[in-house]
Amino acid sequence: MGVFRVLNKESGFSLLECGRDIHARLNRHKTELRLGSHRNRALQDDWNRLGADAFFFETVELLKPAEKPDYDPEDDLKALLALTLERKEFSPERLYNPTHS
Repeated sequence: MGVFRVLNKESGFSLLECGRDIHARLNRHKTELRLGSHRNRALQDDWNRLGADAFFFETVELLKPAEKPDYDPEDDLKALLALTLERKEFSPERLYNPTHS
């Protein structure tokens, strides 16, 4: 679990998200893009225009789960995403994401 992104290698734009199962979430994004049904229209439009080879899917940060039996990582994942969004490479004008507050 952690933070992952879909990177447009041509423009440098990224869709940055977090989740418990990074591989499943990235696969979902790939499938939606291939089917033309991705919920982020700007990302889908770029995919349609540039093709799959213009995109890279990667893990950005991993979150090590706390060693508690009832651990819920949602707050920690959101905090990790917020910290990642503070990095210069993820400036708001370079994101497909809706505005983060």
